[in-house]
This record gives sequence, structure tokens and C-alpha cells, in this order.
Amino acid sequence: MSDLDGCLPIVRDPNTMLYTSGLVGPSPKEAEDYLSFRCLGSGVFNFIIILKPTAGSNKSDEVVVGKLGSYRWPYVGYLMHPDHAGKGYATEALRGWIPEFWKHMPSPSEDKPGFDYIEAMTDGENYGSGNVLLKSGFTLFERQEKGFNSPTLGLRDTNVYRIARPGTKLEESGKVDYGKADPGFVPRLALFSVRPGHCDLPSYVASGIPNYFQDFPTGDKVQSSLGLDDAQVSALPTQVLNLDPYANYTDQGWQVRFRGNVYKQPNTNESKLNDLANIFLINTSIEALPQSQQEQARNVTASIFVLQQGNVNVSTIHLEPSPGQGSSGEQGGGGATTATGGTQDVTLPYETTDQGDFDVFVPINSNGLKPGNATSQVQRLNTYVDGASIGNATAYLVPNQGLTFVSDIDDILRVTKIYEPKEGLLNSFARPFVAWENMPQIYANWSKSLPDAHFHYLTTTPEQVTRTYMEFIYATYPGGSFDTRPLNFSDVTATLSIRMYLLEKIFATFPQRKFVLVADTSNSDVMRDYPKLAHEHPEQVQCIFLRNTSATDPGDKFPYDTSGFEGLNQKSYMFFLNTDDLTGLDIEGGNCYNTSIPQNLTFGYQGLPFGVGNDAPVNGSANGTVKGAAGKISGGSSWTWLGAVAVGAVVSGLL
Repeated sequence: MSDLDGCLPIVRDPNTMLYTSGLVGPSPKEAEDYLSFRCLGSGVFNFIIILKPTAGSNKSDEVVVGKLGSYRWPYVGYLMHPDHAGKGYATEALRGWIPEFWKHMPSPSEDKPGFDYIEAMTDGENYGSGNVLLKSGFTLFERQEKGFNSPTLGLRDTNVYRIARPGTKLEESGKVDYGKADPGFVPRLALFSVRPGHCDLPSYVASGIPNYFQDFPTGDKVQSSLGLDDAQVSALPTQVLNLDPYANYTDQGWQVRFRGNVYKQPNTNESKLNDLANIFLINTSIEALPQSQQEQARNVTASIFVLQQGNVNVSTIHLEPSPGQGSSGEQGGGGATTATGGTQDVTLPYETTDQGDFDVFVPINSNGLKPGNATSQVQRLNTYVDGASIGNATAYLVPNQGLTFVSDIDDILRVTKIYEPKEGLLNSFARPFVAWENMPQIYANWSKSLPDAHFHYLTTTPEQVTRTYMEFIYATYPGGSFDTRPLNFSDVTATLSIRMYLLEKIFATFPQRKFVLVADTSNSDVMRDYPKLAHEHPEQVQCIFLRNTSATDPGDKFPYDTSGFEGLNQKSYMFFLNTDDLTGLDIEGGNCYNTSIPQNLTFGYQGLPFGVGNDAPVNGSANGTVKGAAGKISGGSSWTWLGAVAVGAVVSGLL
């Protein structure tokens, strides 16, 4: 049973929902929306409650008895299934939840907002919930008369309960400004299910992309925020984000997957860009940044506040041989070679989408190009969009057979710290991009030792900030094709699982090629999708390399699910700690495991709250660090936002 399926009967029970802000007896869609609202956002720390497993039971036997947690700081709430109410489960789960909340929620200070109390509000006649709170250490703090308008019962009295952080006094907590109860930082987004594949939430949730990389304004919202009228917009020149495409060879010859976005760039002054940039910055302002970081923050902000041009024709695209791209340590960059022909002009067959996107395979004339079934070399063509001063890219013509590296970018090729929101934001908006360890040298070595390899960079970063990523990649790593998260989709599956959608597209485009998949453990969609592809396409997945950020960076306190790797041949995958671990491998021969790197997989969630899943033995790494590559960082118990937590008679897992 999925967590969503387990929770739906709870929120659809009229007696359970009577004293809440939700509808009594909602439809399945209304119930799902109610739960979705409580599992997305900047203050989410929600868990499901399931009965503790018995001997011989398995996941299919799990019984969801309730949900517990916070979807807005500093409040806590819980709902119990009517069949399991009154048995002490809510009290037991709440007592286990409270200390975990304190470990992440900071105390208020000049540097960082926070809270030294947790608050719960119940209906004045909901005595059962009040007793749960009192037994868990809460105190009745305030009674508000007719302060809540229940959708079912009308105006109701509210009891406000609070519990103070150990070492602080409740009387010093003060009143809550209910409009500003967010502490100002973005914790890890919650998943609907602690077990991948149980719920189709948008993949930006599963992939760990923080709130500041979501819901960028588009179209009319941008125009309104910049105060532009239609005449001013019309006068702006048209620009094109032209992503570096790949091309495959078919019975009809070469076809290039042209992909990008048509937009207009407003002439926004520095003062306005500063105001807009401050929307995204956490606990700082653009004025407090060094001058160089201010400039980058303004540039990134400007790339977000653009006007996408929907339902327009893309200008003619000119193709010609490309002398180079990327930074592999060899002339030309990457394993590709300059094409021997291919000069021509191409017109795309379709208009852009409503959001200005285009993504289409277009046949091109050979004009001297080598056939893809008669060469092992990747050929390069420059692509220029007429009339767009920055609409240039490089197309990679990839042979039918060979080796393709598909690489994530954040926290594997560059230092992002996406699991530390303030740092992640500054590293993405303001600070210069910095490579992680000596990963550029690793990729350069792969490019030289495997000269016919194709490099493809796949990130679920939103399209508007893609150009910064591309500039970093092509100044630091081998040149290659590029995929990112588009603004909208014609296929709903792309919305629900963006990474898998893009992976399946390239796998289907090159069915005879073998793929090396590179990423890190901080994205749950990677942990789901990579092994899934290996099981479904064993003839195509050559290697999987995953940096274990939880074991190498103390700032990543989130678990990862290794269950998908059960049944795979160990030589086909490796969890690693440092770039040195990737040296000396026979990738072309399919020997992708460095035997000096203990893996310590439990084939389940690892790095869970209270140390659950961290009982694998501690071992060494290639560079001498005393860790196992799939284990958590050693020393002390490490709590996380995901996974299952044994709490006496119940188990609670992140909702």
C-alpha cells in the first residue's frame, strides 16, 4: 500500500475531519489535494504512522494508522484512522517526533530566525487531541474565542497548546504572528511516500530541488512585475535559449533533436533587479554580497524574469562544422570530432508551446557527414538561430553504437549543497560555480581514454537558469549534449517524473548504445530511476556511479533508498566517496566497481532517523577515509527527513 492510499481513508472519514480546516467527506481528488498541500512547501516535516512490523511481515502488510507532523513552522498536527484512534499511537508518535523537530529547528537569533517552541491548535471541544498534547508535554497556552471558522461547524473556539525547547521558558515564547510563521529557510521538501514509486508527485519534489528553484514567474506575471506594456514588449528583440542537442542516425539519415526556448529579455535596471533578486535570497540581501556575487545574482535573476514567446515560429537554424566545445584537456573538447560536412539551414516544423518551448527531432541532409552506422566517432555541428545574438549551441551527432556518459550536475560535477538551502541558493544564484574535488580531471581522463565516448548532461534544473549551468560545464568538462527541465510538457509523464522521462528518451533514441549513469545520492529520483533502468535495460546500462553525499558531507542529513540495487551485479555499480575512487576502472569492459571501496548496502533506506539503517560496518575508502561508501558519516546519531522510524509500538515515516 502506498502512503497516499493509506492516508486517503483517514482524510475522507467525516469524524476524523470534523474539527479540521478540511472538508468533511471530500471526494478522492479533494482529499488528495488536501494531503498534497501538506506535503509540499518550506515548512514540511510530515510523517505517516504505521503499525510496527511483526516477525515475518513485509511492506505489503503495512497498515497506515495516521499522519503526524508540521507543514508550517512551528505548528504540529496529527490525524488518526478511526479504527486505530484511542490506542495511544498518536501520543507515542508525537513523543518521538518532538526531539527530532528540535534537532533541525534553530533557536531564534540575529543570524537566523527560528522557534523555541512548538504549537498545536485544537477545537475547544476536541478533548481527545488535547489529551494527546498534554500527555506529550504540551501546556494549554491560550484560548481563542470564535477565532476559527470551521467549514462544517462555523465559528469555533480554539485551544492553543505549546511546548518549549528544553532549556527555554514557555512564557518567553510570545505571541505568534500567524502571517509570518516561516523561519525564513527552506528545509528538504517532503515526499508523499518514503518508498519511491508509490505516489506520482511532481519530480522536482522527488529530485530534491528546493523551493527557490520552483514556480518561477512566466509570461504575464513577468510583464506585470516589470511594469511593461504590450508596446514595450513588442519592441524587445527576440532571443533563443538553444540547448546543445544530440542527433541519432536512422534509415532516413541523421536527425537532430532541437530543443530550447524562445523569449524576450526586458531591459531591467539594476535597482529593479536588486529588488527581484532579494525575493530569492535567504537571510541576506543582494546589497550584503560582494560586488562580483551581486553581478551574478542580477544576471541569474534577469534570466528568470524573461518573457517566453508562445506559439511562434523558431527562426531558421544554420548548421556548420564545429571546431570545438567543452574543456576535456584536449583540443576541441570532449570525445567528439569536427564534422566533415553538414552545412545547411533547417526550419523547425512546429511553433513553440504556450511557454515558448520547442523540442523536436528534425531530419538533416548528410552533405558530407559520416553515416552513424559506419563510424564510432561523435561528430559536432554548430547550430545558430538566425536573428538571436546568443542562440548558439553545438549539436552532437552520436553513432548507433558506443558509450554515452549521462551525468547529473549538482553536487557531483559542482559544489551546490542543495541539501543546505541557504548555501545551495548562494551557490546557485550568487557565487561562482566551483567543481567538486578534481572531477574535471576524472572526466578529462575518461574523454581521453575513451575518445569515442559521448557526454550528455542531464539536470532537472528549471530551464530559465540553464545557461549558467551550460557555461560552467563547457568551461570545465568535456563538451556534450544537454537536457534540462522544460517549462511545460505535452506528455503528462514528463511532469510527474522529469528525470525518468528524459532518461527514457535518450535510451530509446540510442537502443544499441551503452550508458554510464553518474549522479549523487541526494536525489531520490536518481536512486529510483538509475537502478530501475539497469533492471529494465541490462544490455544498455554499463555502469552506475553515485557519490554518497550523506557519507561525505555532514550537511546532507537525508537518507537514500538502496533497495533498487538489490539483484544487480556489483561490478555494474558503485557508491563512492571521493573522486579518487573512480580511477583505474575498466568502464569499457563493464568493470565499474573499485573493490577497495566497501559498499555496505542494506538494500533499504540508509541513514534513517535514530540511526536506523546505519548499522553497516565501517570500512575504508580509496583515499584512506574511514567510511563505507554506502554508509552514513560516522560519529553520533544522524536524524533525517525521510525513511521509517521505530518508535515503540509504531513506525512513522515521512509523508
